[in-house]
Amino acid sequence: MDTRLLRTFVTLARAGSFTAAARSLHLAQSTVTVQIRTLEKELGTPLFDRMPSGTIPTRAGLRLLEEAEEVLDAVARLRAAASAAHGDTESGMLEGEVAVGAGDSLCSSRLPAVIASLRRSHPRLDVHLDAVSTAAAVDGLRTGRLDIALLLEPEVAENDLLARKIASEPLAYVAAPDHPLAGRVADWDELAHECFFLHEEGCSYSDRLVRTLLGLPGARPRITRFGSIDAARSCVAAGLGLTLLPHVTVERHLEEGRLAVVDGPDAQPVPVQLVRHHRRWFSPGARVVTEELTRVFAAAP
Repeated sequence: MDTRLLRTFVTLARAGSFTAAARSLHLAQSTVTVQIRTLEKELGTPLFDRMPSGTIPTRAGLRLLEEAEEVLDAVARLRAAASAAHGDTESGMLEGEVAVGAGDSLCSSRLPAVIASLRRSHPRLDVHLDAVSTAAAVDGLRTGRLDIALLLEPEVAENDLLARKIASEPLAYVAAPDHPLAGRVADWDELAHECFFLHEEGCSYSDRLVRTLLGLPGARPRITRFGSIDAARSCVAAGLGLTLLPHVTVERHLEEGRLAVVDGPDAQPVPVQLVRHHRRWFSPGARVVTEELTRVFAAAP
């Protein structure tokens, strides 16, 4: 049996729709459809009910799901064993692939240096970085598309995931240098009527700020959400309003004078959680990446 079909099956079962599965797998939707039909034909039973609201695993599909995940883990272990046997064990050279998912802010700031360091120390280890939302990272860990995820979340309450805090990222309110609040202390009453350009829904610190602003008596903030931190930062630099972002993502802009800090309320550092699936096999390469991530984040200012 082609294990690609099993990976597509697991992804579809977790994603709930052919569109979402295709996006997660970076495949055309028609390819996902063909692969699922091929697997159903091989097994001689329907695996999904196609509903207007999405796909739901049949009873047979639910029984197959756990078995399919175990098969995919076994394949990953087999590949790692083959790589170890083929590699230079005396020099400790690692081979294989490790997929890391993280939010846009970490992908654009902290993680490139980590991957560069790993490339120098383990040139045969391919580390793939995927900029994803928290929801997509959780889905990626469950479907096996990701080995590790870094989440900017106060906590991770998913029973099938293992999470530990490895650092905290300081947050900063920023505005254009000529904004009336630039360089000043601003309270909630002043922020309640400002324009905000924030990271997309599902971003923990942005969601918390929006909830607070909308809960203030008489508040009338204007809020725009972006999937790209760069888009939010650019709007603020153009003088259109304020944003709340990890300090590391605006550090260079502050140094160059394109942005200025606003001393706003409740900008507590957000924890960085390193997350993996507790049932999935954790390869030697993934362990090395985890150790390097922990080291780099612990040493970050």
